[in-house]
Amino acid sequence: MINIDFNKLNPLEKKINETLLNHSKSVSDITIKEAAELCGCSISKISKFVKKLGFNNYKQYVDFLYGREQPQRKPSAELERIKNFIDDFNISLVDEFIELMNAHEKIILFGYGPSFICSQYFEYKLRIVTNKVVMAVSDEVSVENLIDDTSLLVIFSATGQFKSFDSINNSAKEKGCSVLLIIEEYNPKLLANYHRIFWLSKHLQPQDLRPYEKSRTIFFIFIEEVVQHILFNNRGEILG
Repeated sequence: MINIDFNKLNPLEKKINETLLNHSKSVSDITIKEAAELCGCSISKISKFVKKLGFNNYKQYVDFLYGREQPQRKPSAELERIKNFIDDFNISLVDEFIELMNAHEKIILFGYGPSFICSQYFEYKLRIVTNKVVMAVSDEVSVENLIDDTSLLVIFSATGQFKSFDSINNSAKEKGCSVLLIIEEYNPKLLANYHRIFWLSKHLQPQDLRPYEKSRTIFFIFIEEVVQHILFNNRGEILG
């Protein structure tokens, strides 16, 4: 992608562009040295001009000038993964989450590190679109003090490998609190201890990344879908 903005150019730079554009119509190529001589300025001025215009370097500018095909960068692996996730998105998980949430008076959102940031964002959004008691917490003691048999504890984790949730899960069981584990990547080790698990994606992130280094983009997409569905349902109730 190239973002070209001629409005950024001063009169001299616009003159440079006009000169090179006209010259390109009569010659097959223009080196940066020739461009500087033609425009009566330094090579560094030409280099600054093309970058200010929005190109990475002089060669890219000349290729654009002559209408040559721009080399394609390899697509971002993360963008490709997100695209695949969206293509395979299971909307039923959104509906199930809303049903679970509606069945409880209090929603406790929990996660470690970056996953807690997702929880905080979800707390903010849910407080806007629902009348539920919603709290995001980052430590086990707070969770244990807040949960009861009217609560839904939602645990966010990219892999389920950073730190065990067993202590929180056991405490929730003792208090009759429902637990939902929302995990991005499939982790069969979690199957034995948790009754409700949402596996969000079959498209894995690079395995050389540590859990806290992994993207949380898919969490945010899921969160936004939940919020949009609630908003849609709320509008339907008002209109109905």
